[in-house]
Amino acid sequence: MIDTHTHIYLEEFDTDRDEVMARAKECGVSHLVLPNVDLTTIEPMHSLHDNYPEYTSMAMGLHPTEVNAGYKENLTEIEHWFGVREYIAVGEIGIDLYWDKTYRNEQKEVFDIQLHWASDMNLPVIIHCREGLDTILEVFDEFSGELPCGVFHSFTGTAEDVQRIRRYGDFYFGINGIVTFKKSQIPEVLPEIGIDRILLETDSPYLAPVPNRGKRNESANIPHICRSIAVHLGLCEKDVSIFTDRNAEHLFCLSRNLLKTNQNSETCPK
Repeated sequence: MIDTHTHIYLEEFDTDRDEVMARAKECGVSHLVLPNVDLTTIEPMHSLHDNYPEYTSMAMGLHPTEVNAGYKENLTEIEHWFGVREYIAVGEIGIDLYWDKTYRNEQKEVFDIQLHWASDMNLPVIIHCREGLDTILEVFDEFSGELPCGVFHSFTGTAEDVQRIRRYGDFYFGINGIVTFKKSQIPEVLPEIGIDRILLETDSPYLAPVPNRGKRNESANIPHICRSIAVHLGLCEKDVSIFTDRNAEHLFCLSRNLLKTNQNSETCPK
């Protein structure tokens, strides 16, 4: 199982990061994708990847909640790193109007610029969308050139939202612990998405699945998410793992020889 979206490099894991990585491996997580957030997270993300070069891959981008008055200088620094290090995607990028709409226009511009980076470099995008789908689709409508492929990370939309997004491209959808929440609508949307376009993710340290909801999330919780998807789609867990791994490998061009297969433990996760 590949965790396609985790921030294990953040300070929440500073005291036990190696143990968290070990638990992920023990529970059958074969690879981690690390998306960037802002300028302050670049160094810790690089450091984690350098410590686990075969077990992790990185994405570089500026998160929409970090777009502020200094966004142009921040983007210049972000773009610089594409010529220095290797990344498998541009991300995480997108639109977030949940907390603050002050920089809505700047978020649109930053999103558009980073979409063009991805298009020029032939990289996929990892899209963050929180109360921002209409605005994201506005950017898509105005985009000059061919939209890059990508994933709508932490997807919580409706079946109609899936249909709207697919008018612009054959996107993937990241499903995390929200699928296990009692009042979540995601189980009803899974058939519309289809197993061939689902990616597993945790968004650690956020959104821990049931039965660990409310606790710090980590990649070792991926089996709970896999199990929930399997139940709701009427599939076995092994098939969900196989399909979602294949999806991740295809979208991010992950080399199979980098993926270290681990046998699931009957006791994981607790």
